[in-house]
Amino acid sequence: MSDRIRWGILSTGSIAATFAEDLRLLPDAELAAVGSRTTESAERFAAAHGAARAHGSWQALVEDPGVDAIYVATPHSAHYEASMLALRAGKAVLCEKPFTLDVAESEEMVATARDSGVFLMEAMWMRCIPAIRKMAELVRDGAIGDPVSVHADFGMQGPFPETSRLRDRKLGGGALYDVGIYPVTFAHLFLGAPAAVQAWARMSAGGVDENTGMLLGYDSGAIAALTCSLLGDTARTGTVTGTLGRIDVRRDFFHPHGFTLWRQGETEEFDLPYEGKGYQFEAAEVHRCLREGLLESPLIPLGETLDILRLLAEISGIIGLDYSS
Repeated sequence: MSDRIRWGILSTGSIAATFAEDLRLLPDAELAAVGSRTTESAERFAAAHGAARAHGSWQALVEDPGVDAIYVATPHSAHYEASMLALRAGKAVLCEKPFTLDVAESEEMVATARDSGVFLMEAMWMRCIPAIRKMAELVRDGAIGDPVSVHADFGMQGPFPETSRLRDRKLGGGALYDVGIYPVTFAHLFLGAPAAVQAWARMSAGGVDENTGMLLGYDSGAIAALTCSLLGDTARTGTVTGTLGRIDVRRDFFHPHGFTLWRQGETEEFDLPYEGKGYQFEAAEVHRCLREGLLESPLIPLGETLDILRLLAEISGIIGLDYSS
């Protein structure tokens, strides 16, 4: 591995732009290339973000010998196609969440990566944020006792027009897979896989969920109450309660700069500020894994990614969210 990890970004949308800007915060990262379905789009992105090369096709990007890792930033519905192209070309892949809208396709991605000896990781950036990592460490070390409940919500101010990607079923629109994956992942981080699942949703005329609630039950007796929405701007907070204390995460629990630990009548503030939007931390985790010769991240294991996708599929079945046609 060279002194710098050479990145290729596949797609040129807003999340690709955010990732490109945050890469600048890593001294051992280089934005080597960008790939799009059109040369014009790739060239505009390269000029705006300092990519050395612009490719007018995904295939050309994954075949670029000057690229070590590919960040897949397409809409959900194209993750499988783009990631498989990169994996088959032997390129390490950081794929935006969710991997796919179909569990079998995600399982195939994981099997392809493992069989080929190629690195693969879901870009669940929340798991890499310093404050989230510190929370997980505290809970593992027993700071709040045994976890008994998780509460988390993520709602965005709506209503979004039917023409929005967020409402387009063919692009994987809806609240659950776009923003609901964050509270679901937050609960999984502290409680693992649930034993029982209940869910309710208001569905749009176009067949995607726009306001969803989930209640998860665990063998330990713990519960998780989670919501996601495209209709209103919720508090976007997260709370983990245990037998000895509680952790409260401020606004935007999925990329916080700090949190409060409540324990035995006393509080402790944890402040972990950072520059940028926070995407640099998932890129740094890819760098660490590649330099250590790892094929998957211990921080975001592929098995956990698949577990969460299976849970989202179960919730989808309950609320009637169907991307198959």
